[in-house]
Amino acid sequence: MKNSILIALPLAAVLAFPAFAQTTSSTPSSTPSSTPAPATSTPAASTDNATGKAPLAPPSREGFWGRVNPFARKNYVKRQTEPIRDRVNELDELTSANSKAIKDTDGRAQAGIKMASDKADVADQHAVDAGNKATAAQQSAQQVTARVQTVESVVSNIDQYKASNQTEIRFRSGQTVLSQNAKDAIDQMATAVKGQRGYIFEVQGFSSGKGQVAISSSQKMAESVVRYLVLTHEIPVYRIYLVGMGNAPTATDDATPKGKRVNGGRVEISLLKNDLEQLASTGTPDQQQQPK
Repeated sequence: MKNSILIALPLAAVLAFPAFAQTTSSTPSSTPSSTPAPATSTPAASTDNATGKAPLAPPSREGFWGRVNPFARKNYVKRQTEPIRDRVNELDELTSANSKAIKDTDGRAQAGIKMASDKADVADQHAVDAGNKATAAQQSAQQVTARVQTVESVVSNIDQYKASNQTEIRFRSGQTVLSQNAKDAIDQMATAVKGQRGYIFEVQGFSSGKGQVAISSSQKMAESVVRYLVLTHEIPVYRIYLVGMGNAPTATDDATPKGKRVNGGRVEISLLKNDLEQLASTGTPDQQQQPK
């Protein structure tokens, strides 16, 4: 019996010593607080790493067995690896936050690029519109210049009328009434100037006879033509110039230098035009469509 006790006591001491050594190494806080810590035991915080925290320091005490404890228990291993696990979790969170920030920055950058591209497209369109307007303005200026030159030319020649058409109305001796053939000839001339401007009718009456009698007769024949133009075709009176020439000589194709007198009565109707109608025809399309 005594031999068994003597054997058991050393064996129990051998088994308990590792546990005692592990407990002693894992509880450094049991050191009295009055003992000052070495100046190098607490490293200063550093911001050179990702977490901004100081690097993990190795345990201040390695235990009885050194760095490898063949009798380490689960709680001991947990206490040794817990700071490492915390740092790993912090790095994972930091990595996730950085990824999210990168995605947000990339999204904002893409949105900014798209906005800048849209504004550039709008600016290009505005530039094209401005170029088109500038071209239209230049064309309008050229048209205005050409029209001003035309107006100047017309104004300078406003009193210069040129013969455009001419007809002759014959009357029987002593008559002043228009025949149907005479009316048809007048209708053809008056219809040609309907709605136009810059024209006048020159009506000259000629009659056989002598002196005041011939002048009065030629005047009456010319007046019958003027009356028909005004009443039938609504030709303004200010566009008609009437004169009774009496038996004044007229130039004909076979006339002598002194001319020759006519027998019977006749009226010469001449249509004269200036450049005013040309000015109206060279106006803008809107002006050309306006009623005269």
